Amino acid sequence: MIISAIEDLNQYKHLSPRIATAIDWTIKHHKVTFEKGRIDISEDIYVNREEVAMMPREKKMLEAHRRYIDIHIPLSGIEAIGWAHIKDVKNIIQPYDDKQDIEFYGDNSQCIIPIKPGQVAILFPEDAHAPCIGIGNHRKYCIKIAID
Repeated sequence: MIISAIEDLNQYKHLSPRIATAIDWTIKHHKVTFEKGRIDISEDIYVNREEVAMMPREKKMLEAHRRYIDIHIPLSGIEAIGWAHIKDVKNIIQPYDDKQDIEFYGDNSQCIIPIKPGQVAILFPEDAHAPCIGIGNHRKYCIKIAID
């Protein structure tokens, strides 16, 4: 997991060409007028522009992905994200769904990290995470970057 201010994201472009593309998009678009829905950045990268209800920590399950890296970008208030290393989660609640690229766990997060507008969380397949922890409604971008 990487937590960064958007203004410091350029230092992570070397991780992969797809991450570099997602970072360029984030820097250019994080302050534009919000519109809900999905947009494709490229064949291997898309953005879910979401309006979601935040939930208390106790109601958020950890999830993990195998084929995508996530970049979570809160736009309207602080979004806390629970985190645990994938090797430490054992309690599978919903087995891996290949079509949706997601698995859910009943384990507790090892830590809760608040991410505010102007910051991002980059989550890799080894990062089990519970996004959208908080109170009220929330606007965010979630960029999905294919690994293969």
